[in-house]
Amino acid sequence: MSFIGRRAFFSLGYRLHGKNNGISFARGLSSYSSAESGSKEHIDDLVKKDDIVIFIKGVPEQPMCGFSNAVVQILRMHGVEKFGSYNVLDDDSLRQGIKDYSSWPTIPQIYFKGEFVGGSDIMLEMHQNGSLVEELQNLGIRSALLDGEKQ
Repeated sequence: MSFIGRRAFFSLGYRLHGKNNGISFARGLSSYSSAESGSKEHIDDLVKKDDIVIFIKGVPEQPMCGFSNAVVQILRMHGVEKFGSYNVLDDDSLRQGIKDYSSWPTIPQIYFKGEFVGGSDIMLEMHQNGSLVEELQNLGIRSALLDGEKQ
């Protein structure tokens, strides 16, 4: 597929997934990159769109790096099902824009109520020291890890 054909195909909202020698197509968000997608205003809207927003490499169902996977697994461990997720591998402008927006050089990035929390290392630390349970409660989310405790 030529670059132009590929771009037109992707802008229709389809992603190309290579798996071994086979290729499959998945309907999803457009991977068309534009300068607007990396603008401060656009990113500001994205981080405030949901109570929890993550910018990762890949999608929650298939993270494309170990650090992104760690963030998704921690959220799942706590029973968090509803969160916004943006695949920075689909959009170079977004990938650079989110780094500039937060002044944080790495992906993944996690936001609670529009506020930058940190990356996978911070998320793991919060999980380990129990502060993530408190932060989730502040968002109105009961951690699944509390289900084993007496109420």
